[in-house]
Amino acid sequence: MDSGLIGKIEKAKRYAEERDRIQFSSFEAHIKGENNDHTVVYDNGKWSCTCNYFQAHGICAHTMGLELILEDMVTPHEQITI
Repeated sequence: MDSGLIGKIEKAKRYAEERDRIQFSSFEAHIKGENNDHTVVYDNGKWSCTCNYFQAHGICAHTMGLELILEDMVTPHEQITI
């Protein structure tokens, strides 16, 4: 392995540890729910999910779960603070 790649690996590990450097602007995730699979989208601070609960309430276990996983790397729902 060349020294350039070793340096990149070390930098990648540092970025992974310094999560406050990362802020997502958009992504799509697929979650295997207990009853059905759902698609969660995060786009410019707005969440959406294909589950019925989100459609009725604008928040759901799937979006809240991703907020917990991503901590300060996404804007949380306005309705709640996790």
